[in-house]
Amino acid sequence: LSSKDLIRRMKAHELRELTITELKSRLEDEKQALQDMKFNHAIAGQLENPARVTMTRREIARLHTIITEKEQEESAG
Repeated sequence: LSSKDLIRRMKAHELRELTITELKSRLEDEKQALQDMKFNHAIAGQLENPARVTMTRREIARLHTIITEKEQEESAG
């Protein structure tokens, strides 16, 4: 397992406490992890844990949502 596989999943309320920079960094890490999983799936034909792809996609969506919320807060306030 690489360090990217060990990224702890955070709940939405925990993510909201992070800065936009930290969130964007985490988003890039998650995107890279997803890309790595897809590459490994294409090469090896199977994944160790296929549910991780779904979990990673959901984490990416959650991060996008929270980043958008924070950017709207900054522009409004």
